[in-house]
Order: sequence, then structure tokens, then C-alpha cells
Amino acid sequence: MRDFEAVIGLEIHAQLLTATKIFCGCSAAFGAEPNTSVCPVCLGMPGALPVLNHTAVDYAIRASLALGCRIQNTSIFARKNYFYPDLPKGYQISQYERPLATGGVVEFDGGGEARRVGITRVHMEEDAGKSLHEGFVDSDRKTYVDYNRSGVPLIEIVTEPDLRSAADAAEFFTWLRAMLVWLGVNDGNMEEGSLRCDANVSVRRRGSQTLGTKAEVKNLNSFRFLQKALEHEIDRQIEVIAEGGRIVQETRLWDAAAGRTVSMRSKEEAHDYRYFPEPDLPPLVVEEARIAAIKAAMPELPDARRRRFVDDYALPEYDAVQLTQSRAGADYFEAAVRAGAPAKAASNWIMGELARKLKEQSLDLASSPLGPERLAGLIALVERGAISGSMAKEVFEKMFAGNQTAEAIVAAEGLAQIDDESQIVGLVADVLARNVDAVAQYRGGKASTFGYLVGQVMKAAGGKANPRRVNEMLKRALEA
Repeated sequence: MRDFEAVIGLEIHAQLLTATKIFCGCSAAFGAEPNTSVCPVCLGMPGALPVLNHTAVDYAIRASLALGCRIQNTSIFARKNYFYPDLPKGYQISQYERPLATGGVVEFDGGGEARRVGITRVHMEEDAGKSLHEGFVDSDRKTYVDYNRSGVPLIEIVTEPDLRSAADAAEFFTWLRAMLVWLGVNDGNMEEGSLRCDANVSVRRRGSQTLGTKAEVKNLNSFRFLQKALEHEIDRQIEVIAEGGRIVQETRLWDAAAGRTVSMRSKEEAHDYRYFPEPDLPPLVVEEARIAAIKAAMPELPDARRRRFVDDYALPEYDAVQLTQSRAGADYFEAAVRAGAPAKAASNWIMGELARKLKEQSLDLASSPLGPERLAGLIALVERGAISGSMAKEVFEKMFAGNQTAEAIVAAEGLAQIDDESQIVGLVADVLARNVDAVAQYRGGKASTFGYLVGQVMKAAGGKANPRRVNEMLKRALEA
């Protein structure tokens, strides 16, 4: 690798999070019984005419704006012709020469460094169906087809060849997924096929400006598979060149079980798609007013929100990054602060106890049974010394399991922190009287016994005593 560098561009297919398909009223939801979310339009029946989904266009524009693209006022749908069992019409409606958006640039954090990636284009298209090659008693002889996905709305995001390592490609794909989910245009579910990635990769001698012969790697449905496939393909191409061979332009598949890429077809075997304008759809005309309205309704993007969390709330960079991993997390944090929680305390609870509990129950912040206002109420009790930190964790567990406020739980169960000096002095005196040897050891210079005595006082108080006051009273008594 010291003598070579990789040149990588990605093609990402993202399903738009609409209720219905792109050209008909069938449900776009995942998981329906096979071939039940279909109609004459998405099945390509003769005489059935497509009607463009308005919301799908708005979502595609939203994503394009977030990627820094120029929205084209007029774009054209085209027929991409090829014959395969999961394509009922014998062609796919896509965009070709005149896509929806072009010329974007984004920055993302790759390996701790800022990376810039150009976005060549964003275009809209419909998904194909799904061929099922296994799971049936006669799968060795037959292929079954489920057309539920046929006509589901997609955008294809094509990057410039600006990525230089497999790790950077995986980082960018991770960043892009988070961005699309943040915008509410994609659910990010790669297992269900909502987000898929193909990679174009070549290698060249370091210092060379000439692009090498590329291979397209398909079947990449996870960040890990993308990185592993590219690492293998980069090594494979370097080895071929180093041994005097020549890279063939081809499409390759990632074989996860074998941990390698395998040839699917060469350039000579590639499809001639014979694109031509879709005669059943007029040009897509997007008025400037519509673009402006979508731009005005855009949520604050993750990087901007992260910077604001550092500037406005004085949070450490680490906290700000963690809290902006999802829009739900960022919203939850700000709601807790608006409800009165100090920013750093809210951050600590969200990233600590709340994150632990949500993970334990396979939940996310959007579905948390403990809302930000109730969490802020718990933090307020800790901040004013009404309950100790350890007691707060016990109260938190009860709050998570029910719908009571922290104050109600503390009052009902008598969990308020003991802060009265006379009570604590009495507890300290009793502990010292029962631990004469430990007192003698402390006064003889064994400082470690102080912690033991603090623990005994807290135990006698049922964990309710104010730890700071216990330390003060104990030290005063021991040094009297």
C-alpha cells in the first residue's frame, strides 16, 4: 500500500420513507405478505399509468439540499430497459441524463480528520421486486418473486471518486446513513434493504493523477461488509498489478462467507440499458418557491447542532458528538435542559443511566418511557441535595418502570436525603462508639479507615444521609 493508493466512489440507494410507492397508492411498508402490496401500476399491467408521489419528491429534495446539491428546476424520468424476473414492466423508471440534483459537497469526520466528498448527482427511481432463491421445497429448481418492493421510491446518491481508503468509505456511509435518518427521509434499516451501497474502486501509483481501471463491488448491505469488501478488493488489485497483470473492468460481488470478492460480469457482458425518456410521465418541474419552502423547513443538521451544543451549553466535544448521534437524542437533551436540568448533568444522565437502561430493554430515546421533563425533575432533586446520587439511581429505576415523578416517589417511599446536622452528628457518634478499633487506627495514622467509617455511617442512615455532610461531621468528630 505504500506504493499505491485507492480511489473509491460510492453509489447509495436509499428508500424514501413515504407511506406509498412512487407512482401508485400501494403501501411501501416492509413486511407484508408476498405480492399483497401490488396493483396494475407497480405490476406494469398494460394501460396502467404512473402518477408521481409528491412527498417522495419533497424528501428527495430535502436529502439533496442536505448534501449541498443544486436542485434542477427541470428533471426528466427515463426508462432503464433490462429483463429480469423481478422487474415486471421489463424496464425501471429512473432518471438518467437530467437528474433531480447535482454538484454537492459534504464534509464528514473520517478517522478523526475532516474529509470532503463531492456528490455527483442525486436522482429518483423506483425499486425492483425481490427474487427469492431459497426457502422453498423446490428452490433447487425454481425462483420465486415477491413484487411488494416493486415501485418503492428510491434516491440514488452518486459520489465523486474522492475516498482513499476502505475505512473512509465505511465512515462516509455511516455518516450518510445518520444524515438521512436525521432528515426523516430514510429509516436506515439495511437488513430490510432500505439502504444499500455499491462501490467503484480502483488503485493507482501514488502521485499519479490518472485513474486506474475500476471494479464495481455489489452486495454491500452493512458498514462492516463495505469496509471488508473494499479492503479485499484493494489488496487484490494491487497484487494483480504488482505481478504484472492488468485489471479488468467488471462487476464483482462480495462473498461474506468466503471473505472475498468474486467476478459477476465483465464490461463486455454489462447491460445496454437503452435509456429513453419515460413517455407516461411529464418532466418534473420544481419551482424555486417549493425549494425555498423545503429549505426553510429543514431541521438543524447534526454538525451545526453539535457545534451549538459546545458553544451554547459549554459541553465537551465528546458529549456533543454523542448527543447528536440521532435527532431524537439531541431533541431529548434540549427538552431536558428547557425543563430546568443543568446541561452537563442532563448529558451525564442521558449518556449514562438512561443509555444503559434503554440498551438493556432494546429501546431508543424516541420510545423511552422516561420523558425528558421527568428526568429533569430527578436531576433537580440531586442538584438541590434532596436525594443523594446513589439514591437517585434507585429512584430512576422506579421512574423508568412507571409514570410517577421523582418527587412523588421520594415522598411516597421516604427517600429524602438526611441533611439535618443533629441527625448526622448522632449517627456519627453511634458509629464511632461501635468501631473503637477503626477509630484508633485512623487516629494512629491509618487514613484508609476513614472510608470504612463513612460507609458505616451511610449504612446506618440507609443510604439517605448527605455524603458531603457525613464526611464533614465524621472528620470533625475524629479530629476533636
